Amino acid sequence: MTERLAVDVGGTFVDAITFDRSSGEVTVEKVSTTPEEPEAGVVSSIENVGATLEETDAFVHGTTLGLNAVLEREGATTGIITNEGFRDVYEIGRTNVERGSMYDIRYEKPESLVDRRRRVGVPGRLAADGSEVEPLDEAAVEEAATHLIESHGVEAIAICFLHAYRNPDHERRAARIVRDVDPDVSVSISSDVSREYREYERTSTAVMDAYVKPVFETYVGNLAAALESEGFDAPFFVTRSGGGTLAAERATDAPVHTILSGPAGGLIGASHVGRETGREDLITVDMGGTSLDACVVEDGTPAVEYDTRLEHQPLQIPVYDIRTIGAGGGSIAWLDGDLLKVGPRSAGADPGPVAYGQGGTEPTVTDAAVALGYLDPDDFLGGDVELDAEGAREAIDRSLARPLDSSVTDVSRGIFDVTIANTVGAIRETTVEKGLDPREFTMLAFGGAGPMFVPLLAREMDVEEVVVPRAPSVFSALGMLMADVVSDFARTNVAALSDLALADLESTFDDLDAEAVETLTAEGFDESEIALERTLEMRYLGQEHTVEVDATDVESIDEIGERFERTHEDRYGHTMGDPPEVVHQRVRAIGHNDRPPLERPDPAGGSTDPTEMRDAYCFAVGERATFDVYDRDDLSAGTAIDGPAIVREPTTTIVFHSDQTATVDEYGQLVVAGGDPA
Repeated sequence: MTERLAVDVGGTFVDAITFDRSSGEVTVEKVSTTPEEPEAGVVSSIENVGATLEETDAFVHGTTLGLNAVLEREGATTGIITNEGFRDVYEIGRTNVERGSMYDIRYEKPESLVDRRRRVGVPGRLAADGSEVEPLDEAAVEEAATHLIESHGVEAIAICFLHAYRNPDHERRAARIVRDVDPDVSVSISSDVSREYREYERTSTAVMDAYVKPVFETYVGNLAAALESEGFDAPFFVTRSGGGTLAAERATDAPVHTILSGPAGGLIGASHVGRETGREDLITVDMGGTSLDACVVEDGTPAVEYDTRLEHQPLQIPVYDIRTIGAGGGSIAWLDGDLLKVGPRSAGADPGPVAYGQGGTEPTVTDAAVALGYLDPDDFLGGDVELDAEGAREAIDRSLARPLDSSVTDVSRGIFDVTIANTVGAIRETTVEKGLDPREFTMLAFGGAGPMFVPLLAREMDVEEVVVPRAPSVFSALGMLMADVVSDFARTNVAALSDLALADLESTFDDLDAEAVETLTAEGFDESEIALERTLEMRYLGQEHTVEVDATDVESIDEIGERFERTHEDRYGHTMGDPPEVVHQRVRAIGHNDRPPLERPDPAGGSTDPTEMRDAYCFAVGERATFDVYDRDDLSAGTAIDGPAIVREPTTTIVFHSDQTATVDEYGQLVVAGGDPA
């Protein structure tokens, strides 16, 4: 037996899933996250899922470790070495105010990851074309490194020089000097993580990479050692923020590419499910214990950004365009005066929601779900966890209902209403604000809490259909099993399209292709197994932002211009008379892996009779009602159920209301339809 194994570490749970290549069997398991020793939770989940590491031929891992290090400010003490006179580029940035605070007269810029005293400039300069204007002062680099390490105790150094995206020589020489000064200090150079222009964004990306690198290296090293001690001797991959996977060794070289690796797994799975089932336009909603992630999949491809932000810091890497809000099952409900709010603080895995009985005292979304009757206290996580329903209700009553002079049921409904409102705003950012109508999409609900919550969200946004895949609580881990090995390569080449010859573009693309093929062949792929995708980022002269244009199989410069104008019109609804220009050339290299097929369960058998009835709150009628309760394993393909109903499975609960119906499709997915906003 050969297995492919994936493990996704979230803020509350660790999800493990195996795929037996010979039989096609998929096995899933879920255990609690171990924040103090994250690799222990991974090993525990592997044991629980019954994987045989000696017979595992690939391990794919997604983790929020780097993300949490940034969010919680627990990364390495970091320094910057840059050009003399430019030490403040990182702090000055674009001098713009965050969008949500642009009218706030009390706005204060967020604290920098690198204080000014840990930023040093050294002599040496390159011109915009990459030629050397002033030689690098290597003695000054050595002095700067010694000062940062000995006087400020830095554990990581980011090196970013002007125009290094054109010529990385100065950065690479500086990195060698720093490593000679202290081999134990982590070094990140901007030209290794981004070969694109914009000094501030490139510096910020290098800093983010340096900030998480020691934490990530330690974690991956400990995990690799733990797996090896159990007999694992096969490729170890980490999911990338922009799709696909990286070999663990390459991931530790540039961990910034994995900083959003956890949510990426779900989008990889969503793309596959969408293509297989003919639903290629999706709004994915992944609601777990700590956060909610929403993203658009259009024409079978998740939206990707190459310039995004994390905690007010720009990142110049390919990242899925995911909107993340603090709205998971563990998000804490609280009062701001008489105003009910939910999140972004979370009870996490320890102590968790009050209902978990592990010492939590502040009510959460999960506690509200218990109070509304959606979760069975005696059958949570397949009966492995017994919920304290009375404790959950008491916490809501004490902290929220009494101060608001309201009932536990009304406040619990209010917690769901606030969470829905927060989520609608996040989804509109990535749909309506980009010219997309969410009503033309299908919602895909996954994560531990997503199937309980998304049918309500669909009612609010007038979306006609919600698909709940099989094993939705571990869907991100399932997506990791489907992930290809992917690497992205880019060069900045700002020039008017009319000034370029096709041969100029082809020459740069050929260089990028060669680099891409070399990288993936080093990871064990035959050249015939590697697919290359070429794109151009283009804009009209005078514009700031770009659109991505397919540049595969182009036969002339005029054809590129026509493709650009079509893309611009599709995105913005118009074209302009200004001349177009090329900004970046990109190549994505893809090494394809086997994917678990979507099984079609036998339509015969099963039962359409509810296993019990339960009193729960129905949003369609605005009061408590009797819900039919079903076990998902009992529902065969073609089964139709009228709401209000609750469908249980071992690791999640699906809830839909009296104006909605659900049908099991040919792939065993539950398709919820109908519903009007209350």
